[in-house]
Amino acid sequence: MLTIFHFTTRLFLALFLGAAIGVERQWRQRMAGLRTNTLVSLGAAIFVTLAVMIGGDATGRVVSYVVSGVGFLGAGVIMKDGMNVRGLNTAATLWCSAAIGSLAGMGYVAEAAIGTAFILGAHLVLRPIGDKISALPIDKAAQTQLCYVFTIRMKEEIENQVRVLLVQYMNEDDQLLLRSLKSSDNHDPAIALVNAEIFANGNQDHKIERLAGRLTITQGISEVSWKVVGEENDL
Repeated sequence: MLTIFHFTTRLFLALFLGAAIGVERQWRQRMAGLRTNTLVSLGAAIFVTLAVMIGGDATGRVVSYVVSGVGFLGAGVIMKDGMNVRGLNTAATLWCSAAIGSLAGMGYVAEAAIGTAFILGAHLVLRPIGDKISALPIDKAAQTQLCYVFTIRMKEEIENQVRVLLVQYMNEDDQLLLRSLKSSDNHDPAIALVNAEIFANGNQDHKIERLAGRLTITQGISEVSWKVVGEENDL
């Protein structure tokens, strides 16, 4: 039989370890921060300790229900806005917090602490490694993470010059890939409108802005604008 002391101790352990994960998430200013991760861990521990008190095969069933329930909770923090996907990492962290709470609820103190250390290590150690990998040169044929769309308005006579300039700029940078280049007269034969899709590995806003500045000073160009239309974020 689980005593009140053991029940309280296990919940305190779940609260402490869940908060440890949540502090890192709050520091990163993620959607699910300190309180959310703490409550997920604590809630999982309460359900599991309840199953332990019931006894029999209830423990296994309750743990499986916790996993399913947290899956629905994680789906709530995943957002898709067009081509943008956010919250995958946050959902995975909530899932891990529930696992830590379940371990704490079962009384596996050392295992819960080790699991927490691994989760924090994954966030703190793998993040800079992932950033370095994202900064590596990419294969021109490989799929990239970001898609920038350039819109350039100019006099019709410099259209070919601008297209050549764009191609040359892309060839000079191994982290940028010119995916498409389209011209139109925008219902005015004297004005040309060039739209370019540029794929990039990771955030390359500074390079895109540098290209925009280079185009802006070109005589005959009246307008240069760019935006990100596709992004997949690991949050």
